[in-house]
Amino acid sequence: LTAWSLACRSRDRAMVYIPRGTYLVTNLVFWGPCKNRITFKIDGTLVTPANYWSIGNSGYWILFAKVNRISVHGGTIDARGAGYWSCRRKGGHCPQGARSISFSWCSNVLLNGLTSFNSQNMHVTVHHSSNVRIQNIRIRAPSGSPNTDGIHVQSSSGVTISGGTIATGDDCVALSQGSRNIWIERVNCGPGHGISIGSLGDYANEEGVQNVT
Repeated sequence: LTAWSLACRSRDRAMVYIPRGTYLVTNLVFWGPCKNRITFKIDGTLVTPANYWSIGNSGYWILFAKVNRISVHGGTIDARGAGYWSCRRKGGHCPQGARSISFSWCSNVLLNGLTSFNSQNMHVTVHHSSNVRIQNIRIRAPSGSPNTDGIHVQSSSGVTISGGTIATGDDCVALSQGSRNIWIERVNCGPGHGISIGSLGDYANEEGVQNVT
């Protein structure tokens, strides 16, 4: 996280680089706001510890929060969710489960060329964010894995999802309350539940979903 702190404070464009190799990581939080545009380039593979409790109670694995002008390129992330799914199926005492990569309260985001395997929960989430492009992404989890949405969008506007393959045990793309101005093209879905609009009407005065193409 030292590299992120230095990049975030820089007044010039900055890059955080993860070279080739496999890296064991627990929860990562990249906080903004930052002073300039940041490129986050991943040539390696990030994996979680085998014990699903190591990230399972936080709700997220990799989180970008309150960051403007962030580009994330390439790389593979593997949350090794099989143990967590097994706990869920058995009705055991399980953590809430972690989303693999999340963007919350962010703007001007590019997520390009990422491969995400076996998230405990949703693979990619976009919440309370604007002007987000997700392209050429590859997401995979077994067809029986619970609640492993490929991409979940909520309370966000100006989200474009283009290119890629999403094969999971739940929704390919899920659009929930407050999703507006969404464009989806050239995404291969399956197995899974396809592109869904749902989880609406739970609360009074809840925002709907608008302008989806």
